[in-house]
Amino acid sequence: MTETSPCAAIALPPKDSAPADEMSWRAKTGRVIPGVELRIVGADGGVLAWDGKTAGEIEVRGPWVTGAYYRDDAPEKFHDGWLRTGDVGTVDERGFVQITDRAKDVIKSGGEWISSVELENAIMAHPDVVEAAVIGVPDPRWDERPLACVVVRAGAHLEAATLQAFLADRVAKWWVPERWAFIAEVPKTSVGKFDKKVLRARHAEGALTVVAAKPV
Repeated sequence: MTETSPCAAIALPPKDSAPADEMSWRAKTGRVIPGVELRIVGADGGVLAWDGKTAGEIEVRGPWVTGAYYRDDAPEKFHDGWLRTGDVGTVDERGFVQITDRAKDVIKSGGEWISSVELENAIMAHPDVVEAAVIGVPDPRWDERPLACVVVRAGAHLEAATLQAFLADRVAKWWVPERWAFIAEVPKTSVGKFDKKVLRARHAEGALTVVAAKPV
């Protein structure tokens, strides 16, 4: 990040790692470097464990990490003296970070976080799914729930219940969406990324046909 001037973690394999495992270590976001403090926090602001499984927003601080913005207070960018990176991820016992999502795209459901990226990857593993983008939508009971916007392969026919069954043993039960929208194409940004702002706007305008399925 520019705000970490620019380095906070480097993806070098541990010295005791087997050659066959080196690429899996290099594929991680990186290991926290000396001089940088890093923590992950939950939706309630509490500090979470470094267990490689628990996901939270990544916050950093250090002598070369931004502590303020020029002519911009931006209080939402800081938390008790820590820089909020806007990234969500896990940290293992050895200090290796793995970014799993952006905070703005994480779905906060019932006080827990659902990674839209992991859920999208699980949906796109179905052979008849071309693309899938997941956004959080308001829910009266859980605050937010995932809405899966899916592009189906030409000539194929998929129903929401079929995809729910497909996800049953791939993600946590409470991650499985009850809301689905089958669309022609996922809108993209100028660099080819899924443009979830457009999908959120379409949903707010009622421009998406949402199929309601029974909870798993």
